[in-house]
Amino acid sequence: MSKLKDKVVLITGASSGFGEDAALLFAKEGCKVVLAARRMDRLQDLAARIQDEGGEAMAVPMDIVNRADIDNMVETTLDLYSHIDILFNNAGIGRVDWFENMTAERDIETLVHVNLTGLMQVTHAVLPHMIARRQGHIINMISVAGLIASPLITTYSASKAGARAFTDSLRREVFPFGIKVSGVYPGPAATEFGQHIGKNAAYGSVRSVINTRMTSEYVARRVVGVAKWPRRSLIIPWWFRILAIFETLFPTLVDWISYMFSKSKHDLK
Repeated sequence: MSKLKDKVVLITGASSGFGEDAALLFAKEGCKVVLAARRMDRLQDLAARIQDEGGEAMAVPMDIVNRADIDNMVETTLDLYSHIDILFNNAGIGRVDWFENMTAERDIETLVHVNLTGLMQVTHAVLPHMIARRQGHIINMISVAGLIASPLITTYSASKAGARAFTDSLRREVFPFGIKVSGVYPGPAATEFGQHIGKNAAYGSVRSVINTRMTSEYVARRVVGVAKWPRRSLIIPWWFRILAIFETLFPTLVDWISYMFSKSKHDLK
């Protein structure tokens, strides 16, 4: 019998990518899965797929920038199941471009609201119920961009670095209450997310060099693994841990490499 059987799992950003694949895998483990995102049609299709395979799933429309939607999502889940065992904070957006070309509203304000403020707001809504039960597991989808700040993803890196700090701080805060908090830091993976972050010739050339060839399903399997065997953080693929250590120990050298990369700016704009 799976260690996760009958666990109630709430997943944000469940309509595609890591969230969609994680929902399918959690359902196969016997979990009761609550799917939350803006695209209700996609959520309903996913819920139907899970139910057709004998699983249990419920779709809840939710815009993470709207606190009322967040509260409704949590209350709907609690009304049905009375508790939440696992919160998978997966909702996120990204943008690739030179910072001066980014739009103030979408590429700065909304991006930070979705990736950082929204993650915190969802956690804030769920956490009191976990504390009351003295158990629960919060898994935050972050990114290696939260460990290694690169050119062309300034606001994305900033939001993910904030998510990393929040995750570490919260884990140390709620540990005495029996609540686990994990951060997942994947490198580039093949998902729908990558189709909506924008295009830039310079960034595209770098990404092709560091292509990890990870699939969305692979990352989702690792997330389920973290749910089964909780750990403070998961960096995938493994060799990004070396790059993160390199960034910490030799920041000046990393700066120099980034400067050389950015010199191509005027040639590729």
